[in-house]
Amino acid sequence: MTSIIHPTAVIEDGAKIGSDVKIGAYCVIGPNVTLGDRVELKSHVVVDGYTTIGDETIVWPFASLGHQPQDLKFAGEKSELIIGKRNKIREHVTMNPGTQGDRMKTIVGDNCLFMMSSHVAHDCVVGSNVILANNATLAGHVEVGDYAIIGGLAAIHQFVRIGPFAMIGGMSGVEYDVIPFGLVKGERAHLAGLNYIGLERRGFTKEEVQSLMKAFKQLFDDNGTLAERTEKVANDYKAEKAVMRVIDFIRAKEGRSVLQPRTGTGG
Repeated sequence: MTSIIHPTAVIEDGAKIGSDVKIGAYCVIGPNVTLGDRVELKSHVVVDGYTTIGDETIVWPFASLGHQPQDLKFAGEKSELIIGKRNKIREHVTMNPGTQGDRMKTIVGDNCLFMMSSHVAHDCVVGSNVILANNATLAGHVEVGDYAIIGGLAAIHQFVRIGPFAMIGGMSGVEYDVIPFGLVKGERAHLAGLNYIGLERRGFTKEEVQSLMKAFKQLFDDNGTLAERTEKVANDYKAEKAVMRVIDFIRAKEGRSVLQPRTGTGG
């Protein structure tokens, strides 16, 4: 099978197009774009900048990928947007490349779903199997772990880390880091517990979930500081891989604030 390119599509000289690609009506592809094999652009898709889209990714109409970041410090540097394989990028989604103020790259993993009008800003790193629901937005420099789900109209503050398997409720404003497996909700979001449904769906055992529950209560009780509680949980659960993922996440950037339950002191 050869690529199918609609006659109204504009593909500028220099663009690299893989095999078996489908490019629909009125799409515009910039000169520094690379499309992998079996990529499909439905119609009216614009891809620009130093953007790479991985194999079998599908992009729906009016998505805008790779244009200049919404960052006043951007000075035209040759930064990149790298999108992995088998992603589904729905209508009006926007993704921007990185900046020289950070890693010079915005990176998206594989098998993600970006629903209508979701946004991935400059210098973000999004893992694999992530879902951004309608109008969910990531500010600059955000990191999102594998299998995280961000609900509709949720807004993630710049530099925030969302741990793997976390669930962010719709219309939540998230200002601080979210631990792996965390469940978050609220206009000014708070940690509401663990993402039990996500844990069950991803095959975590009953024993793993019980250990996470106990560790969660210990980690966010009112005794001592968060740093002290983190070390205690690390000692008590050092053989529990799921719990240690939470501990490693907190330790990775100890200067960062971690989202707390409403009843927690925050350490």
